[in-house]
Amino acid sequence: MNKVRAYLSSLLIAALVITSLPVAAAPASPQSLDLVSTQSVLSADRAGADRERINEILARADVQDQLLKQGVDLNEVDARVAALSDAEAQQMANQLEQLPAGAGGGIVGALFAVFVILLITDILGLTDVYPFTR
Repeated sequence: MNKVRAYLSSLLIAALVITSLPVAAAPASPQSLDLVSTQSVLSADRAGADRERINEILARADVQDQLLKQGVDLNEVDARVAALSDAEAQQMANQLEQLPAGAGGGIVGALFAVFVILLITDILGLTDVYPFTR
């Protein structure tokens, strides 16, 4: 009886080991179901709207003329706007929305905001627009 019990124990252990091999060899599945919260969707939507508003203002002919007069490459401006973090885009869009629509001061303020952002990224070494930052 002891021999049968020892034999069955060995068979049971071997069966458990063999049946667990496919589970152990299978790739690990992610624990989360990739659920997206409402807040993250809304913040992503808000960030896209902020960038859209900035691009609308920068697409205006008078703003582009002023940027070109100051020696700023328009392609570089587009790249910088795309590289803004969500918080930076929101801050810049809020500043642009607070400026009076169509006023000369609004354009100057928008250009100043773009200049400051370009200057900060240049000082951080992320870009090379202004030679005086080196």
